[in-house]
Amino acid sequence: MTTKTGATEVAGVPEAYANQGDGGRQPERSETAVRHFTIHHDGVTIPVSRGGRGRPLVLCPGLNSTQADLHELIGLLRSDHDVITFDLRGHGFASAADRYSFEAFRSDLAAVMAELERLDLPSAPVLVGYSLGADLALHHACEHPGSVAGLVLIDGANPVPEPFVTDADRAEFLALWEGLAIQHETLRGTERQVLLTAQETLDLNIEIDAVRSGILDLHRKVVGPVSMVMSMSMAGDSGGEHAPRLNRNWRAGVERLVRERPQTATFWLAADHGLVFTHAPEIAQIIRGAQGAAGQAACANPPRRGDRQDADHR
Repeated sequence: MTTKTGATEVAGVPEAYANQGDGGRQPERSETAVRHFTIHHDGVTIPVSRGGRGRPLVLCPGLNSTQADLHELIGLLRSDHDVITFDLRGHGFASAADRYSFEAFRSDLAAVMAELERLDLPSAPVLVGYSLGADLALHHACEHPGSVAGLVLIDGANPVPEPFVTDADRAEFLALWEGLAIQHETLRGTERQVLLTAQETLDLNIEIDAVRSGILDLHRKVVGPVSMVMSMSMAGDSGGEHAPRLNRNWRAGVERLVRERPQTATFWLAADHGLVFTHAPEIAQIIRGAQGAAGQAACANPPRRGDRQDADHR
């Protein structure tokens, strides 16, 4: 059962998210009234924020990211969208949980979408997901046909031909995420906190690999316009041992997808997996344009080095 409590509305940036900005743009007062409420389900509390004007849009963060981290993109989208965003369990101001699995996170998004149905939005929302949030969004849209007006999947939901974490990589990735967990310790009690341990992050990435091994079937079944916003160098260009393999695998997954579903609109950014933080204005522009370009054919191949790579639709 899903319940809602603690609804508040303030003029200006709310205290709980005082660090959220809007990309430097000075918003009108009507854009800055943000309403906050919480959803209780499955033993966890999910904080939801709603603000802006225009077409409803739900933004689902990814693993190790919070709605506070996405402040610039949220601020830009609020100028022409009624933006609803939230924190997944164990992230931001959401409560901790006794399990962090793909299905558990999926239930968080489902609880938010169910609450929005109760609120009787004027139209079906556009559903935008980043990284893990993209996978969650695609699964939700397939399970609830007609519930969303369109999908924008940002660097996730990628039918990669090979897993992200191989058996040989596990120890190295675990050490990497142990370092990240130490960084997260400094954010405890803030809107950017992440409560997952390194082992939980590793286990979840392995589970996501398994989910993505069959995600091409979901892409084939999804109804409505789908846009993919993808990074050209998902793992960066550091020249490290794993980066070239991961980048090739990432691009191969999208190439696979557009061969199978050529109506998917694909946009490439010259960025790594942090593109939602480094290229928020370009992504906001793509999301706006995607609403007017539904049904356009997608590019079958990523742009070559030297080609223009900033939000081109090819």
